[in-house]
This record gives sequence, structure tokens and C-alpha cells, in this order.
Amino acid sequence: MELKKYIESNSKRFLDELLDLLRIPSVSADPAYKKDVFKAAEFVKASLEAAGVDYAEICSTAGYPIVYGEKIIDPAAPTVLVYGHYDVQPADPLDLWDSPPFEPVIKKTSSHPNGAIFARGSADDKGQFYMHVKAFESMLASGQLNCNVKFMIEGEEEVGSENLDIFVRDNQEKLKADVVLISDTSMISLEHPSVTVGLRGLAYMQVEVTGPKMDLHSGTFGGGVANPINVLCKMISSLHDENNHITIPGFYDNVEEYGKEYRQQLNKAPFDEGEYKKKLDINETYGEKGYTTIERVGIRPTLDVNGIWGGYIGEGAKTVLPSKANAKISMRLVPNQDHKAIAKLFEEHFKSIAPPAVKVKVVPHHGGQAAVIPTDSIGYKAAEAAIDEAFGKKAIPTREGGSIPITALFQQVLGLDPILLGFGLDTDAIHSPNEHYGVDNYFKGIETIALFFKHYHRLSNKD
Repeated sequence: MELKKYIESNSKRFLDELLDLLRIPSVSADPAYKKDVFKAAEFVKASLEAAGVDYAEICSTAGYPIVYGEKIIDPAAPTVLVYGHYDVQPADPLDLWDSPPFEPVIKKTSSHPNGAIFARGSADDKGQFYMHVKAFESMLASGQLNCNVKFMIEGEEEVGSENLDIFVRDNQEKLKADVVLISDTSMISLEHPSVTVGLRGLAYMQVEVTGPKMDLHSGTFGGGVANPINVLCKMISSLHDENNHITIPGFYDNVEEYGKEYRQQLNKAPFDEGEYKKKLDINETYGEKGYTTIERVGIRPTLDVNGIWGGYIGEGAKTVLPSKANAKISMRLVPNQDHKAIAKLFEEHFKSIAPPAVKVKVVPHHGGQAAVIPTDSIGYKAAEAAIDEAFGKKAIPTREGGSIPITALFQQVLGLDPILLGFGLDTDAIHSPNEHYGVDNYFKGIETIALFFKHYHRLSNKD
């Protein structure tokens, strides 16, 4: 059977299987979901076996397991290593979801007129990695699989992939391949298909500011004792200047300043700032002065508060001067900024700006290096050819603001440049309430991934 016909005739099952996977609340950050994370790993293993791998296994780590599977059709054929992750972000705040986050529903949206799957993990990354499982099944069933395939699907991407780092370093022979293929990024749109050629790195920190040893009455002690929330807010505010430039000494030391020609090329990507603001319901974009929105999210580092808490936040009033205040802070980094070095710079600076009236604790959570993908490789050319055949349009190379910590790891340890062939949209609300993924994107992704294999085999064997 022709591959496209196989996909069409099995489309309902392909969609139903994804919905079943999305019903598993595999939240890696919250220990309360531990059993569900392991359940998702079992689901992935069973799906790979049903799709036709030679074998699949659940590889234990010090944390959540990695699911590995492979199909070797010919030792002389090119080998594609597929990476993805089955863990998801916490669904909080639950009251902002229009439907329960782990009860997927399909609804039409302005960006997805034929329907989108609303569920936590639909776009990041269950819907996207599962495309590879179904593309593999479709190629095998239709007799069109011409490359060896290895799958490595992990359960800790949303908490830093610390154990994947160990697994990759310890299993280099097992993971030996010619290219890594990842769908955990976005494209501009189905009308303007793109391939990501750059990702920012990440340094994620948690800070704690402590004043008195206990909560105090704000009337009795207010004005005589430092309020940790007030102090924390002032400290955070000082991390940017009036131009939204980060004030940590040494932060920009290794940041590459791109020339006018490269920046002009980057800004040629289709981008409607008015539509961008409308979709996000904001009056104006905001960021570092002197750079466009495309530049600020693609080639410039940032520092953002991801969460802040302390004191009384219940109903009604409680006149309390809190003992502690906390915040989670992430820094998106660009090539040449080492995430460990930046974390150290942050810690030293944050402690140095604290007044003597409080104590400060800084804890690094996780991080990863930025990555830039060359566009002259066989893998990238195969991705271009696949998009050209699937969409009838040339792929646009883009730099994306998100982070996939293991991308640089694959480059450093396996010597492979990952191909970032994502099919989500930047309006899919990943990490947010009402995350969703287009049904059309899901099936177009399955088709395009299969075409990537076709063209990768062709280009690898052209001599």
C-alpha cells in the first residue's frame, strides 16, 4: 500500500492512540505523578513494539526511565536516531483551562480551522514525538522504510534531562547513528514551513530571601524589620536596566554580536507584529532595546521570573510581614554562554545586591547549552527536500527562543548535528493553560517525517 494511503486509512487509530497517551498525566516535576510517568514509559514501549521495532526496552536511570527501541533493516543503511520526551509540564493553574488538561478534546481555533487537540503535552512533546512512531509504522507497513531507526524517548526533558546526559555518555555505541531527528520545536505556520537552526540555552535558578525567623504582625514590626517580599522585588527589578539590558556583571562577555546582514536575513522570516500582539492580547511587544522581536527571542539572551511567592495569598486580609520570599528565575542563553558559568555569575551577583537585613539562598535547578545547527549537512538538506515535497514550498531556517538541553549534548558526545523538524505553532500555548496541537499539523508531520527518511537515504547514497 502507498504510504500516504496507509496514513489516511489508519488516521482515526493514529489520532485515538495519541489521545490515549495524552490522558496519562506524566508530569516529571511533581513526585505526585510518579506512577503516571512510569505508565507513560510503558505506553511508549508498547507503541514502539506494535509499530514494528525489532525490540524495545525501558532503560532505568536514577530518575525516570528512557525508552529505547530500534529497527535495523540493513547494517549498511543510514541510521536515524529519533529523540523525544514523554514527560510534560505541570498543568497549573488548573482554573485557567477551558477543559481538563488530561482529558483531551478537539476544537477548532483560528490557527487550526480543522481542529486542535487541547491537552497538556499535545504539542510538547507527546503529539510531536508520536508522529515519529506513526511515520515509522507507516513506512514499515508500506514497504518504504529505507533507513535503520533508533528511538530514544525520555521522561525528564521538562526537568533538565540530567539522567539522559549520563545515558548518552554511557551508551555511545548503542546510540551510534548518522543523524538525530527531533520534533520538539515549532514552525512558522503550515503556510510558511520552517526548520529550526538555532536554540537558546538555559540556566534555571531558585532564590530564597529570608528576613525574620517567623512571620510577624505587619503593624507591630512593619518599618522596623526588612520585608523579604519587598527586598526580593527590588533585587529582581535591579536585574534589568531602563533598556531591558541584564545588569549581571560579565553576563554578556561571550555573547556574539551579529552583523547587519545576518540580522536583516533573520528578519526576512514572515512575521506580522500586529497579528502577534492580537493573538497574545497585548498592547505592545517588550524587550531589549535596539532589537526586533524576532531577534530578541532568537539571538539575544534573556532573564525572566517564572514564579514568585511568599506571605499570605489566601482569601481576605492577613496583615503579615513574611519570614521568606521565593522566586524561580530562568535565563535563556545564546551560543558561547556556558550555562554553568552563567549560573555562577547570577548567584554571586544576586547575593551581592542583597541588603544586610536579609539572608539569601540561591539554588541552580537545571540548564543546558545553546545550539546552532549547520544548514549544509545531508540531514538539513533532507529536511528541506521533505518540506518541499510535503508542502510544495521551500523551508525557511529560523532561530527559536526555546531550549532543548540535550541538543548540544548530541553534538558534543555523539558528534551529530540534530535536525529540528518541529510542527507546532508558537500560538499552541505550550507550558501554558489550554495547550493544543493542530490535527492537520499532526498528520502533516507524519507525512513529512516519512519523506525525510526517503530523502536522507537518497542523499546519503548519491555517490
